[in-house]
Amino acid sequence: MWLPVFQALEASAMGEAVRSSLWLFPIIEACHLVGLAVIGGSILIVDFRLLGLGLRTHPVSRLARDLQPWVLGSLVVMILSGVPLFLSEAMKCYYSFAFWTKMTALLLAIAFTFTIRRSVTFAADGRFGPGLQKAVAITSIALWSAVGWGGRWIGFS
Repeated sequence: MWLPVFQALEASAMGEAVRSSLWLFPIIEACHLVGLAVIGGSILIVDFRLLGLGLRTHPVSRLARDLQPWVLGSLVVMILSGVPLFLSEAMKCYYSFAFWTKMTALLLAIAFTFTIRRSVTFAADGRFGPGLQKAVAITSIALWSAVGWGGRWIGFS
């Protein structure tokens, strides 16, 4: 069912342009990795705070609100750069377990980040106990690590 869609996407003008250019793929990939680094750093700062590691004098809710624009902006950069990268090798992605792992982890990470994690991190201090905060932080770190790991795995598969 999906095979013809992936074939058409790879045959698109953008897919062909990225594939045929010597420099376009590495430039887009660099932007994609910068987006991943920024979102990773923004997520980790808050998650480490939830775990009680560093920035203990800063309320979690303030850190989360201050870093929210960085999370959103870097997510936009990752998506906008990820699409042309995908289009340039859609058929490789279609057959890649790593790609499907990354996409699943990405959907789960986004959903978790903007629902459960957001509820816990934006809440008034003391509303949620340290056990729940730690569980949220560990889940968040695991999901976003799976996204990064899956993306790296695509390059080697």
